[in-house]
Amino acid sequence: MSAESPAAPGQFDHRRQQFRAWRGTRPFWAGLFVMISGLPIMYFPYAHLKLGGLTIAMATTAGAGSLIIGVLLVVLGITLWFQKHVRTFAGVAAILLGLVSLPVSNFGGFIVGFLFALLGGAMAVAWAPGVPPAEEPAQQDTTGEGGAPEATDYDTTLLRPVDPVGEPNDLSGTSPVNGANGRHSAG
Repeated sequence: MSAESPAAPGQFDHRRQQFRAWRGTRPFWAGLFVMISGLPIMYFPYAHLKLGGLTIAMATTAGAGSLIIGVLLVVLGITLWFQKHVRTFAGVAAILLGLVSLPVSNFGGFIVGFLFALLGGAMAVAWAPGVPPAEEPAQQDTTGEGGAPEATDYDTTLLRPVDPVGEPNDLSGTSPVNGANGRHSAG
């Protein structure tokens, strides 16, 4: 397959729909925000910023702590994507790591990493899996004669006539034949 040959027709749409379905079953955006939060927290303690001819070294004694916090946030973001059942733990851990990054890692990666960690962690805790739609039972044809709908209110339908050969159709609850003898009646 060369670079000029097009993909199979509809393959891009099919892959996009697959990704969309996968993304909809997990806290995708929470995981992405938590992963993004780890990058500035890891980067700034080891960065050398240049302003004109002046080099500013941001390295601190807590560089290892910043690296650990950043790596843990990236791992928590990946965990949110692939292990959605631990979303509450990962969300709370991301919020706590974001808070710890304030004093440890140059104000939480100059507040950027801190804010992404708080937002992603809150989204992870708040996310709940959707309920799959229940299949509806097949609709029955309720048309009577001439296409008019049949009555569906069974309380207003007529009672069947009394069968002279069988038992009487006494629904009052007071007949000794049905064993109720007045008990369980409304009045």
